[in-house]
Amino acid sequence: MAVKIEDVKRLKDLTGVGLTDAKAALEAAGGDFDKALEEMRKKGMTKAEKRGEREARAGVIGSYLHDNRIGVLVEVNCETDFVARNENFTNLVKDVAMHIAAAAPEYVSVEDIPAADQEKVRAEFVEKAKAEGKPAEMIEKIVDGMVKKHFAERCLMDQPFVKNPDQTVGDVVKD
Repeated sequence: MAVKIEDVKRLKDLTGVGLTDAKAALEAAGGDFDKALEEMRKKGMTKAEKRGEREARAGVIGSYLHDNRIGVLVEVNCETDFVARNENFTNLVKDVAMHIAAAAPEYVSVEDIPAADQEKVRAEFVEKAKAEGKPAEMIEKIVDGMVKKHFAERCLMDQPFVKNPDQTVGDVVKD
């Protein structure tokens, strides 16, 4: 059975394997994308699994001091010392430290927010929406948006990057 090039590309992008491996997996699965993906996971061929096994042992500790009033120390880890010595990486660490000093995030990511804090904020927004007389059927959607925005402003990885507000800190770190 012939496999679709779109499926090959999508499987390659999802797993991080080469085109030939993605095509071979799809051919072995008879063109079934989900089956090919499952087989690749069983064989341990996905990029996330490969990276998850490796430990980020190298890294850089960056600092930023603003007017002798606000100080930030940030540690950013990577897999190799080659990357840690790279000028782009060290500049990234400095930029992240500067961003933290300017934006004062409370959490690194949404996953770091305690459930109790999330529920407390959600309850406050539900009460606020009810007090404003919002329709009952719309309150859940309104509150979801308010909670998402509230925590995006407080989570480092979701904040707009100080040097380029079109990107989040998470996007900059991934690049």
